[in-house]
Amino acid sequence: MQNSLHGNNITTMIQTRPLDTTVDAEQAQLEVLRKMSPSERLRRACSLTESVRRLLAQGVRTRHPDYSEEQIRLAVIRLILPDHLFAVAYPHAVNIVP
Repeated sequence: MQNSLHGNNITTMIQTRPLDTTVDAEQAQLEVLRKMSPSERLRRACSLTESVRRLLAQGVRTRHPDYSEEQIRLAVIRLILPDHLFAVAYPHAVNIVP
């Protein structure tokens, strides 16, 4: 992460390229994304999101083999949401440990 000074404001610039990805590989990935239609980019993003949720659920199942499917669903949501939002949205489930 780098800080840069713009006038009187300090902004933080976050590197989005993974450390194991070369600049050339990143450029190639960006070119592929630019050639996709908006609907294809959305479809891919939704697919990646679903993959992440499945991986999170599998991790919860591994850590908590006694959890029901509902408890797993809530644990995944707890991993995604900030604690204060989870507590407001799911007050009955604050004891769920991801």
